[in-house]
Amino acid sequence: MNNPVVLVTGSGRRLGRQILLAFHKRGDFDLVLNYHSSEEEANKTVDIIRSEGGRVIPIRADVSDRKSVIRMMQIIEKEYGQLDIVVNNAAIFTRFKWDEIEDDAWNKIIDTNLKSVFLCSQEGAKLILKTSGKGKIINIASLGGLQAWKEHIHYSASKAGVLSLTRSFARTLAPDITVNAVAPGTIIIEGEENKEIQHININKIPLHRYGQPSDITEVVLFLSTSASYITGVTIPVDGGRSIDTRLS
Repeated sequence: MNNPVVLVTGSGRRLGRQILLAFHKRGDFDLVLNYHSSEEEANKTVDIIRSEGGRVIPIRADVSDRKSVIRMMQIIEKEYGQLDIVVNNAAIFTRFKWDEIEDDAWNKIIDTNLKSVFLCSQEGAKLILKTSGKGKIINIASLGGLQAWKEHIHYSASKAGVLSLTRSFARTLAPDITVNAVAPGTIIIEGEENKEIQHININKIPLHRYGQPSDITEVVLFLSTSASYITGVTIPVDGGRSIDTRLS
């Protein structure tokens, strides 16, 4: 039997790379590394996986563009002959005061964070149903989609949209494809932190620590491999911050 094929969008760097590597370390998966502008980081990730005997293909694609997404799915079908799991991870994070958000900033974050999830879920589901019959979609949302972040209004809106898409696609694609979301809180990725970003005071997190990549990857793997009777849900992985929806 063929290994399940996993596509992780935006997986050349940061959390996407950690998710892809988690599938690799789990074993018995064929991987698709999607990237757009992070070619150098993507190539390094491919080298790591292949040096350890993993099977991975890198595909450069703008996941906010339909033609690019369709082309990516065609490459996956040609190279692997199937698709089983889609992890919608690609996203950007910017900070603006409410009265400083221009159209370009709004459109860019909505296209990257929300439209991409719609396109990759839509086209990915078509390929899953065509080649495998059953599969899973996991969307990487954010605590910002559950809470009101006053200096990230556009970001929160995009991630709230991801939560809605998760529920809608879950209902639409059942019973053949399960669709769930993971909503990370503050996740610290060693060596890849933006020093300009100020994180919430650790004392405001009930578990009194920031998250690690493994806190996210373990949930993604669970939803991808074991959660056969779960669909349409969002799992916050935030140390308990979502207990109080007023925190920002």
